[in-house]
Amino acid sequence: MTNRIIVAASEVRVKDHIYNGTGTNAHPSFAWETVTEVRLEDGLIMLITGNAKGPHGEFWLEADERIEVIRYPEAAVTATPQAKPKAGHGH
Repeated sequence: MTNRIIVAASEVRVKDHIYNGTGTNAHPSFAWETVTEVRLEDGLIMLITGNAKGPHGEFWLEADERIEVIRYPEAAVTATPQAKPKAGHGH
């Protein structure tokens, strides 16, 4: 289950998805891009989508500016099952 929520730009996390408009593709689900880096520069929040060293998108926002994101819930941490002692044959 995913959640579309509106948060302040300062609350955007890596792995959130932000909307980048339809661009050249008319299919709206392809317009959501994954945030790969969040930076604070000169008092602004810079959100980077894609590879920072290769082709990527940059979104510059005021820290308190509202933005809609899709956020996947964190995976629940499961306890590691303990190893069971081997049952030996009583020979």
